[in-house]
This record gives sequence, C-alpha cells and structure tokens, in this order.
Amino acid sequence: MDRSERAVMNGADIIVDFLIRQKVPYLFGLCGHGNVGFLDAAFKAQNRIRTISTHHEQTAGHMADAYFKVRNEPVATFTSCGPGSANIVMALAAAMMDSSAFFAITGNVPTSQFNRQPFQETGRHYQGDFPSVVRPYVKRSYQPTRVDMVPLAVRQGWELMTSGRPGPVNLDVPLNVFVEEAEVVPPVASARIRNSTPGDPEALAAALDLLRAAERPVIIAGQGVLLAEASAALQAFAEAMGIPVVTSPNGKGSINERHPLAFGSIGRNGTYAANDATKNADVILALGFTFDDRATSAWLDGYTLSIPPSRLIQIDIDPSELGRNYPAELPILGCAKASLAHLNAALRARPATAPAAREGWLVRLRHGRDVWHRYQDGLAASDQMPLRPERLMKALSRALPENAIVASDVGVHHNWIIQLFDALRPRQLIHSWGFAAMGFATSGILGAKLAAPDRPCVAVAGDGSFLMTPHALATAVEYDIPVVWVVWNNRGYCSIRDIQHGMFSGRELATSFQNDTSRELYSPDFAALAKSFGVASHTVSHAGELEDAIQTAIAANRPYLLEVPVEREIRPIGTGSWELPPLPQPEPNFLKALAAAGLSL
Repeated sequence: MDRSERAVMNGADIIVDFLIRQKVPYLFGLCGHGNVGFLDAAFKAQNRIRTISTHHEQTAGHMADAYFKVRNEPVATFTSCGPGSANIVMALAAAMMDSSAFFAITGNVPTSQFNRQPFQETGRHYQGDFPSVVRPYVKRSYQPTRVDMVPLAVRQGWELMTSGRPGPVNLDVPLNVFVEEAEVVPPVASARIRNSTPGDPEALAAALDLLRAAERPVIIAGQGVLLAEASAALQAFAEAMGIPVVTSPNGKGSINERHPLAFGSIGRNGTYAANDATKNADVILALGFTFDDRATSAWLDGYTLSIPPSRLIQIDIDPSELGRNYPAELPILGCAKASLAHLNAALRARPATAPAAREGWLVRLRHGRDVWHRYQDGLAASDQMPLRPERLMKALSRALPENAIVASDVGVHHNWIIQLFDALRPRQLIHSWGFAAMGFATSGILGAKLAAPDRPCVAVAGDGSFLMTPHALATAVEYDIPVVWVVWNNRGYCSIRDIQHGMFSGRELATSFQNDTSRELYSPDFAALAKSFGVASHTVSHAGELEDAIQTAIAANRPYLLEVPVEREIRPIGTGSWELPPLPQPEPNFLKALAAAGLSL
C-alpha cells in the first residue's frame, strides 16, 4: 500500500503497523482488559513482531531499557490501565534518568466512561489521567482520544523518543481507540533524528589550545560518549594528545579499561588513580557527563574534583547540563562524536606536542594504578567462605568471555562492580544508575540477551534486588532466553546497612534479612527457588569452584542461576566520598588500608 493513501484501520493496527515499519522486533508487556484490543493487533502481526509476555510490568520495562542500552535501538512495551500501567512507572523512571529510550504503550478506560470512575480509571482530578502519573518520567505523554488522532501521536512520540537526548515516551490509549476504526493515512516516521552537529568551531579550537598547553589534563567520558557511539573517536583523540581518560560510572566502557591511557571510574567508588587524576588536573575535558553526586563525591571540593582551579571544558548535547553543577570555562553545546571528529581533524592538520611535564603526570597516574591493582589482587587471592567480594570480582574477570554483557542490579555489589569490573567495550556493562531501580538487572538481562543473542549475558544481582523481580525466571523459561543470574548473597540490604553502621554508630534496623525472634540471619534457598521455576542452578560452596561454576552456567546455554555466598562485613575501599546532608561524609580510607597491607604509593 502507498503510505500516502488513506486506509480504514483501527487504532491498535495503526500502532502495530507503524512499529513493524520501524523494524521493532519485540513487544514486551502484560495483558489486561484495557489493552485486549492492542493484543488482537499483535496477534494478527505475530509473524512480523514477537510478543514477550512477562509476569510483572516492571520486568517488561526493564527489558526494554536494557535492550536499548545494548543495541541503541528502542522497542515497545504494552500495559493495561490502572495498576498494569502504574507498575511500569519504576522502569520508565529508571530509563528516563539514564537517557534510555523505549515506547511505552499504556491502555486506558474507554472515553465514554471518562469521569465516571469506572474500574481502574485514574480520574480523581482529571479524566483518564494516567499521563499525569508518568509526567516526570517520560519525555512526553500522548493521549489520542479518537482513532484519527493516533497516526500523529505515534509518529511524534516515536521521533521525540530518540531525538537529542534519548528518553522514554508514553502513548496512552483508551480501550475504544484501540478497536474503533477510522479512515487515516498510516503514519510514516522520519529517519532517526540524531544531533550529529559538532560544537561551535571557535570554542572547540579554544578547547584544543587549552588541552595542548595543559600539563595535567584529563578526559572524563560520560554516558554521552556511549549514546553518541563516540568511543573510537575518543580513543583516537586521547592517543593523539597523550591525555589520560577516566569515565563516569555510567560511562564505563567508553574506553577499554585495560587501555594504557584508561584509569578507571571516578567518584564515591572510583579507583585511586581516577580520582587522583580529576582532583589534580589543570584542564578537564568532560564529554557527555552530568556531574552527578555519586560520580563527583557529592560535589565535595577536593575529593574527586576541584573546579576551580581546574579549568573545565564541557561538551554536551543537552544545554541544561552545561554548567549545571560546575562552572565551565568553555561550555560547548554539541554531539560528543561530532565534536571529537572535529578535534581529531584539527589534530591531523596540526599534531599536538605535549608539554614536557605531561610525561611526569602520566607516570604518577600509572604508578597509582599499579599500586591499586597490587592492593586489590592481594585481597582477591583469599579463599575464605563466604567469599570476599574481591574474590568474586576476580572470578568474573577470569571466567567471563570478553564479549559477555554484564548487567548489574542495585545494591552494595553494584559499588564493587563500578570499582573493580573492567569494561572492555561500549555497552558491555549495563546498570540502572540515576534512579537506581532494584530489579533492573534481574529482569533487564532478558532484554539484553534478546538484543544480543550471540553474546553471553550475565546478571549480577544482590539477594535483595533479586527478590524484587524473581518472576523474570519464569519468563526466561517460557521463551527459552538463556541468561545467567549470579546472586550475590549477603543476607541483607547491605549498602543501606553500611550507611547505618557508618552514620548511626552501628544501630541497624530493617536492613538485614533475619528471623525476628531468634535474630539469626535468613536466606531463601535461591538454587531451590530457581529449580522450581525450571531454571538450572548451583550454590557455590568453596572458592576454588567459582570460575568453573560461572563457565558451566554460561556453557549450559539455558536459564541458569548461580548462588554465591559473600561476606557481608567487607566494604568497598574509599577513594572518594558521598554526602547525605546533614550527615557527615565518610573520609577516603585507601591510603590507610594500603599502609596496613604493607604497600605504599
């Protein structure tokens, strides 16, 4: 059919037909009376777009979020009215905070029942008011109340979702609009709208001059480098200039973290060399980095950053980020990839000659990185049970194939992953950073595997975060999605327990999993739980089997859960800080721990 010709279609067919033409391979969601019309359209198109039914709407959203984080391409979700769509709010918020995109189709009550408080209407203050529920967590919500409004809404929503800074978009559709028909012109989307414009050439030239003259420069690569697919351009620029690179936690993988110029992530759980670089730099080039609190040691001067006196060059696609948290001497609005391409072209025309002091700067950072590795390797050699966290991180490093995708859930294990996991390529590590939604990896790893079916996909989830969305195991079995869950079992919400111990003199409540009468620590049998779902499983009982157990789980090529007991009293070493005013911030303790281990810088 000529797409300029009018056709009689119902609302659901318009939406599904549009998604198919956008080459969307999957619909993730959950049935409800409010979206049965949409499900009928998906049924008719099931040979062209695959529907994955989950057991909770949050899982559907996390799957879509993870799919985008792996492929940089969006998929769609479907949920029903009332609680069905309220359950996806968590996943929308997580995606919005991480600049991740998916198309959230929500059902609503029939328009003829608006304002009558029918079953599951959100209508106390305004009719069919689900768009107000998600307003803070989407780029925009569209609510077509007639079929002839659907083509424009679906096209505008789709184009907005991935233009500029990506983010989720909501299409809220009353039940009758799914099933009623109208004569419409089927919507045709523009090619994906990308901002591929470099920043102002004069500002970029000034930035290059600053970096040429700098004795202690550093590049901070944020998530914007991943979103712009600018990793190759970043590496070329760093190598040509001889500038060390650190990443924000959300930018891990922007550069291979085993590259000679890579020094790890910054912030509260950063490496020693990374925080040393950024707080002592004379010039900082920040690329697509939001300067959030956990990545900057809560903006405390001298812990991760000292701006000023450090001179900041900030390149970002979002004007609201420029100068938000630190004054930028050169705020540059532009795409990270295009801006780096411009800088690389300028370097080819006039290669850089680094100041003599630059080599001393690199020697200092390399020494700090080497000492950091010696310290961590010593701890990782322990065979104690429950395992030291460093031992588990070392096992993951040894056992995971280089092309593996790792999804980290939220909890204290996430802090260890940020600090010790080497991301070797873009989008190898995915996580919920800004909103930190527990359950993200437990569920999202399914979307990651569907996005990259030829790559091993492993979720690392704390026992607390795993219990948020364990129903993801059922979906994995039903659709034969071969992923691995590594359950980091420390019997509690130990990241919050650590705050209680550090800030409130060890007074602990509601953060350990324990019997309320005996006070003995409690844990479900995660391996038995997995088997009840039909998932293969194993509980690690001694350190020597760890690497083999991980490799066996991956090689099984089926849903597999590995339970690993981890020592709860060992906390990540501090090289930065984090503040929760008015509570006092913890001080870095790495140098003290280094001395205790008989090492020194």
